[in-house]
Amino acid sequence: MNHPLLRVEGLAKRFTLHHQDQLELAVFDRVDLNVNAGECVVLDGASGLGKSTLLKLIYANYRASAGSIRVQPAQGEAVEVTTASPRELVRLRRDTIGYVSQFLRVIPRVSALDVVAESLAEDAGDDACAIESAREQARAWLTRLHIPERLWHLPPATFSGGEQQRINIARNMIKPKPLLLLDEPTAALDAGNTRTVIELIREAAARGAGVVGIFHDAAVGAAVATRRIDVADFKGRS
Repeated sequence: MNHPLLRVEGLAKRFTLHHQDQLELAVFDRVDLNVNAGECVVLDGASGLGKSTLLKLIYANYRASAGSIRVQPAQGEAVEVTTASPRELVRLRRDTIGYVSQFLRVIPRVSALDVVAESLAEDAGDDACAIESAREQARAWLTRLHIPERLWHLPPATFSGGEQQRINIARNMIKPKPLLLLDEPTAALDAGNTRTVIELIREAAARGAGVVGIFHDAAVGAAVATRRIDVADFKGRS
């Protein structure tokens, strides 16, 4: 029996505003969501409804106020994200969940090539051939995403916003993972690079990844979606 790659049940998130007399702000009250292999679920809705918050909860950047988030690794039992240990979360992010956020966060002075190759190089350990293979794959991703070769050995912090976002995409998609979270991955990209990212998303779904995405461009969402969900439907559930 095939199980969902992602199963969200009864998920709620409330923020406490400590500087406003502990006022509680409810982002959503109950989220129920399953994502299966090969699906691309697009989250629709106006700004401020909690689309990015939902992705951050799945990735455990935020702690849930209530409910369950279960992620299925490629091997082994599903992991309950809301109660996972720090070590389990590190393993889940390393092997199971890819997350393209809106911002690139990297170590200063590390080259773009090494930033993109990082996740594959970590798996390579001390194997020199595997490390070189990781760097070769990184070169291919940089080429496909139209990063000029003259920039490969420079730190991405010096790049334009669009270039940084393409590094962000390559870094988080180069290693195939069962679940892929995308938070406006094409927001800073031109038409040509947007088409490339659409191709990459379709390829990820075709190999069996479950994709959950937010897209500022409705045309991009329409191009990749196998299913759409309006996050407004998660408001006010009881």
